[in-house]
Amino acid sequence: MDYKLDKLLKRVEKPGRYIGGEINSVIKNPKDMDVNFCFAFPDLYEIGMSYLGMQILYNVLNKKNNIYCQRVFAPAPDMEDLMRNESIPLLTLETKTPITETDFIGFTLQYEMSYTTILNMLDLGNIPLYSKERGNDYPVIAAGGPCAYNPEPLADFIDLFVIGDGEEALPALLEKYAECKKANMNKQDFLKEACKMEGIYVPSFYEPEYNPDGTIKKICKLYDGAPHPVKRAIVSDIESADFPVNPIVPIIEAVHDRAVVETFRGCTRGCRFCQAGIIYRPVRERSKENVLRLAKSQLVNTGHDELSLLSLSTSDYSCFEELAEELICYTKKENVSLSLPSLRIDKFAFDVLSKIQEYKKSGLTYAPEAGTQRLRDVINKGVTDYDIFNSIEQAIILGWKHIKLYFMIGLPTETYEDLDGIADIAGRIIDMNYKINGPKGGRFNVTVSVSNFVPKADTPFQWESQNTADEFDKKHNYLAKKLKIKGVTFNYHDNKTSAYEAVFARGDRRTGRLLYEAFKAGARLDGWTEHFRSDAWERAFDLSGIQADFYTVRKRSFREVLPWDVIDCGVSKKYLINEAKKALEEKTTQDCRFGCTGCGMNRYVKCAMDGILEVNASGKGALKDE
Repeated sequence: MDYKLDKLLKRVEKPGRYIGGEINSVIKNPKDMDVNFCFAFPDLYEIGMSYLGMQILYNVLNKKNNIYCQRVFAPAPDMEDLMRNESIPLLTLETKTPITETDFIGFTLQYEMSYTTILNMLDLGNIPLYSKERGNDYPVIAAGGPCAYNPEPLADFIDLFVIGDGEEALPALLEKYAECKKANMNKQDFLKEACKMEGIYVPSFYEPEYNPDGTIKKICKLYDGAPHPVKRAIVSDIESADFPVNPIVPIIEAVHDRAVVETFRGCTRGCRFCQAGIIYRPVRERSKENVLRLAKSQLVNTGHDELSLLSLSTSDYSCFEELAEELICYTKKENVSLSLPSLRIDKFAFDVLSKIQEYKKSGLTYAPEAGTQRLRDVINKGVTDYDIFNSIEQAIILGWKHIKLYFMIGLPTETYEDLDGIADIAGRIIDMNYKINGPKGGRFNVTVSVSNFVPKADTPFQWESQNTADEFDKKHNYLAKKLKIKGVTFNYHDNKTSAYEAVFARGDRRTGRLLYEAFKAGARLDGWTEHFRSDAWERAFDLSGIQADFYTVRKRSFREVLPWDVIDCGVSKKYLINEAKKALEEKTTQDCRFGCTGCGMNRYVKCAMDGILEVNASGKGALKDE
């Protein structure tokens, strides 16, 4: 197999995607292991190697003496064609083992447009796509990640889903598998044991029943031992959770080729369109000392010349100022560049950025999300016009020449006045630069990027309608005319992929037929513009009978049974409904760092932020308003 693979590598664009052998990769003898686990990322190597979650789970699992975690990524089209022509199956990166010879294959679900690639990887591995067609001789096919909070579009293909944090849940699951394997239990018996564990959803143990209008009447349990709902797995203390200090160093350049440390998990801001802000609650922090230790260890063990801190809102970290100052001193001394994404742009942030970019200031990114204060209140963004213009004025004074602005269009209650607000913000920034620097101030550019609103499960906007492709087109064309301003560049997202993303983001089990037909028609790597095939998807809609509008433009009632109601994300539906109503009333909800807002998350785990909750005698969080 190695010989056949070597011959192929001489004929592909980037052979480094397929050879393995990177610094800090782990080699074990699969025959000595109780469980051989294959971590599968449904995209190209350079995308998957940028994903911190893979590094975390790879590190945790390979510290187990009886478990071997290997990796597999989707091959590029040139490699896939050669593999199919030469009858070479999909192989693990570490030992070149055919994936069908592993015990467990775990896919990470980071974005909905990767779903066809999952089916393609199974097919390349000679594994039947439908779980009902896979007997005991095939690996258990699992999936997890943010998109698993609505697992139903993949329910017919995946044996089990891991819902929530994986650092503790996945090793425990694989240990359970090892026990069942030693006891000669079959796959079905293992699944019955697995579903009793926190965060494990086995879709074959449930079946939706539909109303005549196509909505879900109820979700029926087919196995009495299966929980309903399935509660997500939560790592309550990430301070003591294992974190990689010797991550794998990519053998070719990855999208994010750097050392990365997660400062905290969760977010308190409550943006109503943001799924991550809900499903990663509550906030759990690492200490400043721990972050510094992990950062220094990673840099020493990898040789990376760039360090980045990871969180949903970096400057919300409680010790951010002290941490930033210490990291600036350390990285400058070690000649390492420092990246601090997701900053709240205030005075201290500019002081930090000025020190980091002392000689050459790269672009400054800001995400107002909406063009007017009214709409920012609807989405609970928590940013005012003063915040925007005051911070950007400081940036211009300090020498920034490129401002990137991110907006979302198609948000609930949006009007064309809100679109005018986007153009107004861009124009005012251009005028502001002219007033500060004058006609001889050099080149200055504002880039306006808009994405299309996609309603996501477990958000206050999960019931809302999505704009049609025609409505998005009209808004893009309207903005393109409004933004014909000297010094302004306008970018926008493709409409078709936004619609397809929305179908699967809120899809029920029936959308699996659409997914299968899209794969059969040739769809894969749909997140890449150059690989996306609109014709394949149009054919899939025709053959599957799925009506996109049922999942996209149709607004749901609060009483409707949702496909993902079988999953408990921790935040109560009552809270989400209340937030949805407040959005229509243009009322905001405070950042829960300044007081508990009653989302219900602390029924399960204590939040790291002082003053947010009171702890009752049992040690569980009690909402202050309950």
